[in-house]
Parts: sequence; structure tokens; C-alpha cells
Amino acid sequence: MRVLLDTHTFLWWNMEDPQLSAHAREIIANGENEVFVSAASVWEISIKAAKGKLVLPEPPAQYIANRMGLYRFQPLLIQISHAARVYDLPHHHDDPFDRMLIAQSQTESMPLLSVDAEICKYEVEVIW
Repeated sequence: MRVLLDTHTFLWWNMEDPQLSAHAREIIANGENEVFVSAASVWEISIKAAKGKLVLPEPPAQYIANRMGLYRFQPLLIQISHAARVYDLPHHHDDPFDRMLIAQSQTESMPLLSVDAEICKYEVEVIW
């Protein structure tokens, strides 16, 4: 199975946060699954860390690269087709990072691992 992590899912996995559902934890831990992290999540993490809203044990670039390597997460770059897909999304959610993740999930036909109830309003498979 190919899955895309929401930003909070990536962070909760790496911080061993109990808010991460057992089902999401199981999917991420299963070595047969391809787990993707979007460039949009990296961007969001970097912005939050720069503003002091997120404290990481090392600079974001190093933190993300180390964790992606450790867990063999795959990068999902933002393609023009992803950015253009955002135009077609209804305005249920105003967060630009979540809207990009939704567009990527739809375009790449990948379920999104997320607890965000707003994302469920879109035509996207959400697993939690």
C-alpha cells in the first residue's frame, strides 16, 4: 500500500505521540507499505519551527532528512499537476498545506493518514 502522511502524522510518529492511532502506527510500521512525506509538510514544519511554534531537537532540514532515512519514508515532491488540482477543491478547508496534501492524495491515488476531520469532507481516502 502507498500512503501519504499528514504533517501531524509524520510528527506524531517521530515523537511517539500517543495521539497517533494504533491503525496509523501499524500502517507506517509495516515495511511492505510505501510511506510518503510531502514537500508541503516539510515546508509547513520549517515555517512552524522558524516561528517558534514547533520545537525540534535539530534544525528542520536535518530532523526531516534523518527521520525519513531512518524509517525509509519516500519524498513526494510538489508537481505542477498537484498545484493545479488545488483549484478544483471545494473550500471546506483554508489551510494551504492541507489543501496541497489533499490534491496530492487525489492526484497520486494515495490514502492520506490524518486525524483532521475537515479533510474527510473531500473526495479523498482518509485512514486513521
